[in-house]
Amino acid sequence: AESKSIAKGVNHSTFTVYISYKCPPLGLESLKVKDSQIQASSYKRMGLGPHRGRLNIQSGVEDGDIYDGAWCAEYKDQNQWLQIDAKKLTRFTAVILQGRGSIWSLDYVETFKVQVSNDTIKWKPCMNATEEVVFEGNKDSETPVLAILPEPAVAQYIRINPQTWFKNGTICLRAEIMGCELPDPNNIYPWQAEEGTKDKLDFRHHNYKEMRKLMKSVNEMCPDITRIYSIGKSYMGLKLYVMEISDNPGKHELGEPEFRYVAGMHGNEVLGRELLLNLMEYICQEYKRGNQRIVHLVEETRIHLLPSMNPDGYEMAYKKGSELAGWSLGRFSYEGIDMNHNFADLNTIMWDAIELETDKSKLINHYFPIPEHYTSEEAMVASETRAVISWMQTIPFVLSANLHGGELVVTYPFDMTKDWAPKEHTPTPDESFFRWLATVYASTNHVMSDPDRRPCHNEDFLRYNNIINGANWHTVPGSMNDFSYLHTNCFEVTVELSCDKFPHASELPIEWESNKESLLVYMEQVHRGIKGVVKDRDTEAGIADAIIKVDDIDHHIRSAFDGDFWRLLNPGDYDVTVTAEGYFPATQSCRVEYEHYPTICDFHLTKTPKQRLREILAKGGKIPKDLQLRLRQLRIRKLRARPVNYV
Repeated sequence: AESKSIAKGVNHSTFTVYISYKCPPLGLESLKVKDSQIQASSYKRMGLGPHRGRLNIQSGVEDGDIYDGAWCAEYKDQNQWLQIDAKKLTRFTAVILQGRGSIWSLDYVETFKVQVSNDTIKWKPCMNATEEVVFEGNKDSETPVLAILPEPAVAQYIRINPQTWFKNGTICLRAEIMGCELPDPNNIYPWQAEEGTKDKLDFRHHNYKEMRKLMKSVNEMCPDITRIYSIGKSYMGLKLYVMEISDNPGKHELGEPEFRYVAGMHGNEVLGRELLLNLMEYICQEYKRGNQRIVHLVEETRIHLLPSMNPDGYEMAYKKGSELAGWSLGRFSYEGIDMNHNFADLNTIMWDAIELETDKSKLINHYFPIPEHYTSEEAMVASETRAVISWMQTIPFVLSANLHGGELVVTYPFDMTKDWAPKEHTPTPDESFFRWLATVYASTNHVMSDPDRRPCHNEDFLRYNNIINGANWHTVPGSMNDFSYLHTNCFEVTVELSCDKFPHASELPIEWESNKESLLVYMEQVHRGIKGVVKDRDTEAGIADAIIKVDDIDHHIRSAFDGDFWRLLNPGDYDVTVTAEGYFPATQSCRVEYEHYPTICDFHLTKTPKQRLREILAKGGKIPKDLQLRLRQLRIRKLRARPVNYV
C-alpha cells in the first residue's frame, strides 16, 4: 500500500510503509480498544463522544442520536484532541484517519499533529528533525488516509491534534492507530500467552492465487474426502471455486444431506472467506487425526464450501489492505451489482398470488418458478448470481448459511417486508426452526454471546440475543436467503461475523477460535428433523419431485431426483403427507427427538389405476385383470356420483 498522507518534509520510502504495516492496529475498529481507553478534549454530545471516533464506525439514518458517526469536538480550535490509551508501552508507527460517517453532514479533518506521552502530563510532539510534523488528513469523509510517523514513537498514550478542517464543517474524525506492543518489565506474567488458538492453520489474507493454492494443498493432503470444482466465473473471469468435503466426493449419496457455506458475496467482507479456508484445513487435519466428531460429520454429510462468491470485489479491497479499503470498496461486483439484492424477488410473486387467489387450496407455497424477465440476458443479474442459482438447482441442498461482515448478528428469513416498510417482522411458516438455527450460531459464538460486548455501530442486537428476522432489521428484496427458501428445499441464514469487515491478519486466529464451534454446530443442524426416501411400492424405485407436507406448516418441500428428502424440524410430533403425480397420497406420524440425528420416515406410494394404465399402454403391454376390474369399479363409482336429470 502506498501512503496517501505525506507529512510536510517527510520522505516515505517503501520500507517505511512496510514497517508501519508490520505493526497491527490497536483495535479501535475491531473494538479491541475499549471505550474507556478513548478520551477527548471536548465533544458536542454523547452521540459524538470519543467512543465514536473509531475507523469505519457507521451512524444511524438520522443525525443527532446516540449512535452518530464520529467523534466531534465541541469547539473549533487547534487545541482539540482525541487521545488513545494503549494500556501498554507501544511502538506507534502510523495513524489512519477518516471523516464523519453521515448522509446529512460533511465533516473531516484536513491536517493534524500527533503527540505521545507516558503519563498524559508531558507530551512529546512528532518531529521531523527540528520541525513538528503536520500530517495531511482527509479530502472527503469516507476515504481512509494513512499517515506514517517519520520515526516510530514509543509511549503508552497517543493524541491526534486537528489543525485544519473542512471549512464548511467542524472537527470530526474516525481513527485507527498502528502500533506494536513492547515487553513490559513490570508484567509479573511475562510468558502469559495472548488470546488466540492452538490450531495450526494458515492465518493470513489470501488473494485469488493464494486461495486457489491453499485449496489445492488441502485437496492434496486429504484426496479421499475432498474435491475442488468450479460453479462458474466472475465478470472478470475468475473461477468460483468450491471445496467439497465428503467420504464419497463427487457423488450425491442416497439419504445423505447436502450442506453449503457461502462467503464473500460482498468482496470487502473478508472474514468469512478466511474462516472457510481455515475450516477446510481444520476438517482435513482433524479427520486424519481420527477426531470422531469430524469423522462423523464427513461420513454423514456432503459439505460444500464456496469461500469467495465475489472474487473481483475482493481483489479490489485486498489491494488497499485491511485498514485502507474503507467501508464499501469491493462490496459490489465488478459491474457494480450488489449481489445481496440480486436474486429473483419471489416474495412479491408469492404475496401477489395470495391477494389475488380466492381459492387458497390452489396456492403453491414452495418451488416458486423464476420469472422470465429475470432469466433474460438483458436482465441486470450478475454472472456470479446466475452461477450460484444454477448451483442451487443442481444440488439438493438442505441447509446453508452465507457469511457477511460489518455487524455481529445472525439474520433469518424473510429478509423482505410485505409492504416495503423499512423494518417489519416478516416471518416464514418455519419461523420457530429459523430462530433455532440463528440461535445455534449466535449462542456458540464467543463474541456474540458475550453479554458485556459493545454494540458495533448503531444497533444493539444484544437485546435480541444476537438474532433478528432480516426484514425486521432492514428490508432486502431479492436476498439469497429468501430465494433459497422459496425456490429450493434449502433453509438459509445470514451470519454477520464481525464489526470490522476487513480484520487485520493478526486478528484472524482469535476470529477463528470465536467462530470454530459455531461453524461446526451449525453444520450439524442439517441432521435435525426427518429424512426418508419416497419409493414406488411395486418397483422400489425412488420417486423424484414428490411433495412432502407437514401439517400446520404451510411450506412444502420436494424429494430429490432419487427419491430421498430431508425436512428440517424442531422436536415434536408431526403428521406428514407425501403426494406425487400418478400416485395415491400417503400419511404417517413422525416424531422428532432431541438427539442430533434425524427421524427416518420412508414412504411407499401406490400408483393410481390411471397411471398404471398409461404406463402399460405406453409400452404396448396387456392390461392385467386386476387393473381392468379396478378401472371398471372407478367408472361405476363415477356414474353413480353424477346428478340425475328428471324430465
